[in-house]
Amino acid sequence: MGLVLLLPIFIPTIIILKLTGEGEVFYLQERMGLNNRIFRIYKFATMLKNSQYIGNKTLTLRNDPRVTKVGRILRATKINELPQILNVAKGDMALVGPRPLIKTSFYKYAPEVQAVIYKNKPGITGIGSLVFRDEEKLVSLYKKVYPDGNPFCYYAEHIYPYKGELELWYCSNISFYTDIKILFLTFYSIVNSGNELVYKWFKDLPLKPESLTVKGILKMK
Repeated sequence: MGLVLLLPIFIPTIIILKLTGEGEVFYLQERMGLNNRIFRIYKFATMLKNSQYIGNKTLTLRNDPRVTKVGRILRATKINELPQILNVAKGDMALVGPRPLIKTSFYKYAPEVQAVIYKNKPGITGIGSLVFRDEEKLVSLYKKVYPDGNPFCYYAEHIYPYKGELELWYCSNISFYTDIKILFLTFYSIVNSGNELVYKWFKDLPLKPESLTVKGILKMK
């Protein structure tokens, strides 16, 4: 049903990518899945070929030159994530769950997070994806404020630890009701990206560190 409903978006997107991109429609990448098994995730292609070997490699910044013009629109609207419905149909993913990471990113999580995060199927959206829906903006701001700083270090020292806390929270609070609220908030965030409704609906979420706010980044040294 989801595939049928998404056809009005899929068909024109595929045509546009064929006409304006580099000939690639889908981007496939190995990710960590249920019980730490590897699977290949589907996305609409938004970057230049071999972009994972160019510039910041696996880290994408705002206005990243590796992202195509069409790709910027697809990423801003999250349309690039929609082909993951194919992974859901195949049984690799769920609609809601922990974000499927590449192997190198998975091992940057604390051991206690690694031990439990993929006891549940990874999801197209999830609490981590929701809270960090615009993480490119944070990392890009850090790089702009501190040109000599290392954005990979900022990511590893500030973003990963909090993402891990969020995923542990999800593992402890997983329920149908929780997933329904996350789905609603995901759709709402597409049209109102600046909202902080997630912290009002889930009052027991781990507190966001100040270093993950604009004010906090400006205060960092």
